[in-house]
Amino acid sequence: MDYRKTAEEILQYVGGGKNIVSAAHCATRLRLVIVDNEKADKTALENISGVKGVFEASGQLQIILGTGTVNKVFEQFIAAAGITASSKAEAKAVSYTHLRAHET
Repeated sequence: MDYRKTAEEILQYVGGGKNIVSAAHCATRLRLVIVDNEKADKTALENISGVKGVFEASGQLQIILGTGTVNKVFEQFIAAAGITASSKAEAKAVSYTHLRAHET
């Protein structure tokens, strides 16, 4: 698998770096908080080589890549997006704040 290509395609289909509030990962998933969910093309994301599934939960767009793969794609993803990594706890806090801001 070409981790860089996968990361760049994910970045493209989530709406680019300016559409990302926060990026983190767990053992199997890339966890993104994005500005505008309408800019994310979930069908295109699911068709990227290496992506095993895509869903939204707790204000996060979660992209399933699998153990061992997610951390390699994540490294390439944050480099391509020009952002810094967030911890899982930071991503959860940001997604909660982001959700609350959009409820009003």
